[in-house]
Amino acid sequence: MSSSANLFQDALSYWTDAGQRWTLFLDAMHQRGRQYETHMAEPAPNVLDYKAELVVDGRHLPHPVNYLLVRIVPPEGTVVDEAKRPFVIVDPRAGHGPGIGGFKADSEIGVAMNAGHPCYFVGFLPEPVPGQTIEDVTRAEAVFLETVAARHPHAEGKPCVVGNCQAGWAVMMLAAIRPELFGPIIIAGAPLSYWAGVQGANPMRYSGGLLGGSWLTQLTSDLGAGVFDGAWLVQNFENQNPANTLWTKQYNLYSKIDTELERYLGFEKWWGGHVRLNGEEIQFIVDELFVGNHLACGDIRTSDGTAIDLRNIRSPIVVFCSHGDNITPPQQALDWILDLYDSVDEIRSYGQTIVYTVHDTIGHLGIFVSASVARKEHHEFASNIDFIDVLPPGLYEAIFEPKAGQDPNHPATEWIMRCEARDLDDIRAYGGNDAADERRFATAARVSEINLALYRAYLQPMVRAMVNPAMAEMGRKLHPLRLSYELFGSQNPFLGWLDDAARRVREERRPAAPDNRFLKAQEQFSRQVIEALEGYRKAVEHQAELTFRAVYGLPVLQAAVGEDPAATRRPRSAAKSRLHAELLAKRIAELRAGFSHGGVLEGAVRALVHVGMARGSADERGFEAIRQLRLNGEHARQITLEHFKSIVREQYFMLLIDRAAALEALPALLPEDAAKRAEVLALLEKVLTARGALTGAAAEHFEEIRALFDAPARGGRRTRLAVAARKEG
Repeated sequence: MSSSANLFQDALSYWTDAGQRWTLFLDAMHQRGRQYETHMAEPAPNVLDYKAELVVDGRHLPHPVNYLLVRIVPPEGTVVDEAKRPFVIVDPRAGHGPGIGGFKADSEIGVAMNAGHPCYFVGFLPEPVPGQTIEDVTRAEAVFLETVAARHPHAEGKPCVVGNCQAGWAVMMLAAIRPELFGPIIIAGAPLSYWAGVQGANPMRYSGGLLGGSWLTQLTSDLGAGVFDGAWLVQNFENQNPANTLWTKQYNLYSKIDTELERYLGFEKWWGGHVRLNGEEIQFIVDELFVGNHLACGDIRTSDGTAIDLRNIRSPIVVFCSHGDNITPPQQALDWILDLYDSVDEIRSYGQTIVYTVHDTIGHLGIFVSASVARKEHHEFASNIDFIDVLPPGLYEAIFEPKAGQDPNHPATEWIMRCEARDLDDIRAYGGNDAADERRFATAARVSEINLALYRAYLQPMVRAMVNPAMAEMGRKLHPLRLSYELFGSQNPFLGWLDDAARRVREERRPAAPDNRFLKAQEQFSRQVIEALEGYRKAVEHQAELTFRAVYGLPVLQAAVGEDPAATRRPRSAAKSRLHAELLAKRIAELRAGFSHGGVLEGAVRALVHVGMARGSADERGFEAIRQLRLNGEHARQITLEHFKSIVREQYFMLLIDRAAALEALPALLPEDAAKRAEVLALLEKVLTARGALTGAAAEHFEEIRALFDAPARGGRRTRLAVAARKEG
């Protein structure tokens, strides 16, 4: 066949395929529109893929809110252990509806139940209760956690709470006020240090300053008759990636119309489930968090004057973020640690355990919805939550290694989680603001306060007088994002022909061959469109950053709003407490007095911690060996996880403040009988070698322990090795 004939054949095949694809694409949009109508007509629209039972309705609380606590019913074949701590997944209220934490099997809810944990979900209704505030929501979530704990009185550990995105900061605020309610806290893609970022990237943090601050938020709420439309928040997300919003998402569906429809509709069901917030709620979020950045420095106070200090949190905090996240970059997820603490020793002094992990590429939504992330990071967190709970205070990075072969000391998972000790310099290495950048953002925050006050004094009365509820509702219906769904819905009379046309196309479907030259040209055109939109995005972001830095870096503007242009101290930093220093000194004295108190359990844990400190890391295999001993050992069976955790922390602090004295007292904690000491030592060796043979400093520390176990049990005399340890200290 001649070249011209081949060209004609390719053209005919391509145009047939393109016409069919276009018909099926329009039908997909039609299905999307009808799905939107059905979904939003539900009394409690959500995208949960699990059956749920209502436990607490927040609308019936003393301070009513539109939040709900439900229990997730385990699917058939999934067995949960009521003795395990429950998981509570809290969904973000950032414009979308609830359910993203459990809208498929490979999800946060799915992996928690697969690990045997009872699971609860905190979601919300589309409409807020009139007058509800963020503080009311916090009170409701406290009631939810009290209810979950009461339903599981025999669970080994307090509830593990997972806060996604904006739910992350809400969970942290509650944990700072009511630390006794929480087990480990997992915050995924959650911004806590809102000014943080890297020059040349993370442009979303400049938005508040470029818009003149939060007065525009107040105006939007006033135009909504006191209600803020969450569709505006969703549109902000859309604007961060114009290539995906304007082209890639639609083109991906069009080009893969035969295979992509189900996945596309599943995601769009959540993406288009727009909810609303009270004006007071969104104003608090923008003023106190996004623009003001008051959370990490302890400047937020409740209505009764209580300061929300994240240093009050006593539960382990797991921070999961990603370099590929342009909504919550690692700096915004992690730099609250730098805002609060000057050193890792200060983290330890507050008894806090912080574990973080940074994914290389996954985007913001992928942190919650990616199946690969659920099967790896979230699965490992859920499977090893007790391991995380007993880690000594400090800063750690979670490292995930592929499992190599069969390991009797490791559960049946594909990965091994190891927690490596880290320093604040490891957080700083991700990049962040210098003092000049901090002054720029502080200036933007002051300008925001001034503009908001001017708006409230001069424009707000007029706007509120002009807007009535009917006008506000009409404005919401005409929002571009809603129209993009409703124009293709069942009410559009011009789409009546689509159902029959799509059915015929599916019956006669003739896709073009992959090597069709026109199909290849189409792909090339798509790549060029994406490159052009990406170029536009980068140019706009670059100009936005230059404008922000130039305007808010002006010394005259900084001085005018009360920021000293020559200051070197960070404008936002957490206050230090003299009382904390006094309490810490008292606690250290108590620990010193307790070096010789306890028995074989305290001695064994002290030995384990001593060797573990030399390694600088701990992994789940060692904890699994301890768990087996705790469950199956002759004497250890009665030890609860909470008791074991308190012993680990106490022994860790003893070694931290005076290693030599703590080791010197160790023989006094051991049994008189040499055979029993040898038995305990053998168990210690089994635990310590569960992850592999001891080497280097860890092996040397274990030899110290071996010598101490051979020393007189109750003599209290100094051993040669203990004296050497004192010299090293």
